[in-house]
Amino acid sequence: MSASANIAQHLPLMAARQPNHPALKIPRGRTRCGDIDYLTLSFDQLDTEVDAWAARLRARGVQPGYRTLVMVRQGLPLIAAAFALFKIGAIPIVIDPGMGLKSFLACVARSQPRALLGIPFAQLISHIARPAFRSVELRISASANPTAQLAPRVSLPASRSALLVDRNATDLAAILFTSGSTGAPKGACYEHGMFAAQVQLIRETYAIEPGEIDLPMLPVFALFNPALGMTTVVPEIDPSRPARVDPAKIVQAIQQEQVTNSFGSPTLWGKIADHCADHAITLSSLRRVLCAGAPVPASLWEKSHRLLPHGRLHSPYGATEALPVSSVSAQEITPGSVHGAPVGKPIPGIDVKIIALTDAPIATLTDARELPVGEIGEIIVRGPVVTKQYDALPAATAATKISDPKDTAIIWHRMGDCGYLDAERRLWFCGRKAERIETSSGPVFTEPSEQVFRPQPGVARCALIGLGLRGAQTPALVVQPTNKLSRAAKLALATALRERARQHAHTAAITQFFFHPAFPVDVRHNAKIHRLTLTSWAATAQPITIP
Repeated sequence: MSASANIAQHLPLMAARQPNHPALKIPRGRTRCGDIDYLTLSFDQLDTEVDAWAARLRARGVQPGYRTLVMVRQGLPLIAAAFALFKIGAIPIVIDPGMGLKSFLACVARSQPRALLGIPFAQLISHIARPAFRSVELRISASANPTAQLAPRVSLPASRSALLVDRNATDLAAILFTSGSTGAPKGACYEHGMFAAQVQLIRETYAIEPGEIDLPMLPVFALFNPALGMTTVVPEIDPSRPARVDPAKIVQAIQQEQVTNSFGSPTLWGKIADHCADHAITLSSLRRVLCAGAPVPASLWEKSHRLLPHGRLHSPYGATEALPVSSVSAQEITPGSVHGAPVGKPIPGIDVKIIALTDAPIATLTDARELPVGEIGEIIVRGPVVTKQYDALPAATAATKISDPKDTAIIWHRMGDCGYLDAERRLWFCGRKAERIETSSGPVFTEPSEQVFRPQPGVARCALIGLGLRGAQTPALVVQPTNKLSRAAKLALATALRERARQHAHTAAITQFFFHPAFPVDVRHNAKIHRLTLTSWAATAQPITIP
């Protein structure tokens, strides 16, 4: 069995290639002149830190195959802990803490971790909520201080390569949980080969070179950087409350550290773009910004041209279960579309099909009906980055995975999204399948409908919902206004929105408008609107109706 399949082997390779290049920069305050003061680790130092962790974990009894719940801070603790677990053949379980305590504990109980690697608060939770942590046999503490040395020095083997456990490409590497934006969070099972394929596709798609500098505003994306040879600049952001980010701090980090790459949601980058516009700032060091988690609004595509004079805004399309699938850049966007969000051509090595909508499981590809060019249906994908199953959820796996009768090793993943392929094989996103409106005359899709209303002044966010029983629903629009409005102002805005609705066949039937002060959104990206929650809210709310 070859050691090359273990994703952890990328770090020592990069450490040998660029040992003194900064691998990680962690903010720990400000200097006297106001610059951000960083704790910096080189690739060689990070590799040594990972080995120290790996030796400590092994000494504490963590064995290959042990499921290990990781509850540590972003930055050094998360990167070092994950790579140490990969190295010794253990399986890190990463759950978004922002999903809420009830969902979090349900995920812990279902994933059955044998070990817990966590900060003191995590250790406390594990004792308070004992039923969820019943499977935990080993508890290993990590520092609550993200700038502290993660692992105390231990005796390393004479040959540090002895720490690296051989793994097959199909061996389980990690369990990463979905955000649960349209249902309960699910643990996607990642194999070592899938991680390797992701690294390769990301590097090739975006022409990322070793030595670049990244500021990832989603902590889990920092895990790719050691393998890509990029420096990780840890952002000053609370991952459990990303919407509260101070854009000035992000801009300072980008300018001070000459960041070349960054990942973040449209909501975060919208705040950064507005801050830069207000202060006449451009981010000249950035070569690329990857923006995902929800469709990028037209306004952000437009602002990116000035914001990034030497770079480009990209929107990779995918999901926790399959990433990346396709990608589109600002230069490919045509303003004013109301036909869905373009998400680009499938990345080489990824196959995409559009099949007829159904909420029932599909066992094999022969049971699905592929739709012609331009017709909206359900998006399904296959490729080396597509996960094959959910952890301990056979019903969810059956509902979202399709086998290929031509090759039983191939699994197609149902993205849970609606969309279509155009004549040039470009993929267009039209909304989540669970959030489509089923009227008596057929389905109505969220993204093309909401695109009609987003440009209206005074609209911060809007969401299409369906009123009534499925199959006979009436489409309606929920609006989050930019400011608090009087009754008269709401009436005026609803009248303007109704006029927009009349101008397009797919929105002409929308006559009811609700106003909500703050939309429920996902914590991970602060961008995915919980439309089903808004639908329940609207059942007892009073709309403004404009015939």
